[in-house]
Amino acid sequence: MKYEIRGETLPVVICNLEDGEQVITEGGGMSWMSPNMLMETTSNGGVGKAFGRMFSGEHLFQNRYTAQNGPGMIAFASSFPGSIKAFEIQPGQEMVFQKKAFLAGEATVDLSVFFNKKISSGLFGGEGFIMQRISGHGIVFAEFDGHVVEYELQAGQQIVIDTGHLAAMSATCNIEVRSVPGVKNMLFGGEGVFNTVITGPGRIWLQTMPISHVAGVLRPYLPSGS
Repeated sequence: MKYEIRGETLPVVICNLEDGEQVITEGGGMSWMSPNMLMETTSNGGVGKAFGRMFSGEHLFQNRYTAQNGPGMIAFASSFPGSIKAFEIQPGQEMVFQKKAFLAGEATVDLSVFFNKKISSGLFGGEGFIMQRISGHGIVFAEFDGHVVEYELQAGQQIVIDTGHLAAMSATCNIEVRSVPGVKNMLFGGEGVFNTVITGPGRIWLQTMPISHVAGVLRPYLPSGS
């Protein structure tokens, strides 16, 4: 499969498939395509994997597109101002994405739920707890909010992130959600109650404009319900 990512603020990835090649996406992910692309809705791995994807922020079912009777073209556009990134997935090189980051990928990649090992993160960490694990082999596309900044963490090296800014990380990284120290800092610091701590080794991708933060900024300006 060959592809190109066009656009900056509202990007789109255009995939060119050979006869018989397949890509998968969530329902409603397709933007435009050539007429010889055949769509099939599938649970892609059975009911168990379908529910796992649902917990990670995706739909129960996925759409599989196959190029028939020659080369085909299909495009997937972002749903929010931001970035589309392509990742090469291989055994031993799995990725972890934020909720709803998965845009599309070759049919040989597998999407499942990723749980943080620390229970406290699940109870209090919000976005830092349930994420998406991408395994298998092939190319996968993810959409992130705003611009993306990358860091390479060495073994034991840490970075502290405001919850929501973590877009993706190598599966070799460890994630932990910690409370902000000090009651005064929690109540009056304006930075929230929890931070996400990532420990290397591995690479991380941070997003500059999480949609949850945008919603919080706009909320005071929206009309309240009656």
